[in-house]
Amino acid sequence: MNLLIVDDEPLELEQLSYLVKKHYPNWNIYTAEDAVEAKQLVKTHSFPLAFVDIQLPGDTGLAFCEYLRTNDIDTEVVLITAYQDFSYAKQAIRLNVLDYLVKPVIEKELFNMIEDFLQKNAFTQTKSVLINNVLEIVHEEYNQKLQLSDLSRKVYVTPTYLSKKFTEVVGIKFTDYINHFRIQKAKQLMIENPDWSLFQIAEQIGFSSQHHFSNLFKKIEGITPSQFKENH
Repeated sequence: MNLLIVDDEPLELEQLSYLVKKHYPNWNIYTAEDAVEAKQLVKTHSFPLAFVDIQLPGDTGLAFCEYLRTNDIDTEVVLITAYQDFSYAKQAIRLNVLDYLVKPVIEKELFNMIEDFLQKNAFTQTKSVLINNVLEIVHEEYNQKLQLSDLSRKVYVTPTYLSKKFTEVVGIKFTDYINHFRIQKAKQLMIENPDWSLFQIAEQIGFSSQHHFSNLFKKIEGITPSQFKENH
């Protein structure tokens, strides 16, 4: 997947590029230091997602978002700024941006935001009929035992080919995608069913072991399921 990062500070560009590449080594990352350079890139490349600093020389990040919307360029934007200013947030809402991050960007917040984006937009991002079929199966059968070998038989390809194709198209490994999808479902279930035990939650999303579920939840979210329930 192509990702665009726009920031006039070279160190910020380097740091954000590093964090994204760390989790998504197969992504193509393009950088620009101002809106003029960014506009040239979106004319020649397709970007499902862009991280854009609000404070840019010349046209601001908000003006760049306006340019994308005016020209019907289908790019989701996350605005990044060093300032917590509600007026910026209001303009961001008007421009229908995906989200709004305050510097310094926290790796866990960045990673979770990208994961949410991938899950919500997986079907629209890919033109691969094969991977769309696989995603449909995952989204319908996530609470069952899903093995790459079983899925590959259902879509009539080898496990090796499916694994490579899935990572290439979606941007993350098959196992990582399923794990994150299940954890998002777990969070939803905990909010909707506060009286359910962690064992019930784990069972509903396809885990036979509450211990395994809790460890994976903490690895992905940074807190335990119990802490999440207490906060919600």
